[in-house]
Amino acid sequence: MKTLTVKLPPALEGRLAALVRKRKQSKSELVREAIELLVEQPGAPAKGSVLDLVGDLAGIGGGPRDLSTNPKHLRGFGKPGKFKPARALGKK
Repeated sequence: MKTLTVKLPPALEGRLAALVRKRKQSKSELVREAIELLVEQPGAPAKGSVLDLVGDLAGIGGGPRDLSTNPKHLRGFGKPGKFKPARALGKK
């Protein structure tokens, strides 16, 4: 196991010490348990690739299929005030 040093404010250390006495566990056991709970919370960052995380959204948007390859969609791109999309995204 790896070692981690943590600095705690006195009030939090006191609460941890009280919990250690109450549960008859070591500080390390309680801190590991708390970290496990925090990491496994539903609000924790999800595991997996971007595709794994948003795969259910693939294909739901509208727009031209050749947006990145058809030069007509880039007409005027990079010129101030001259960019006019060939057609609005999301509308067919």
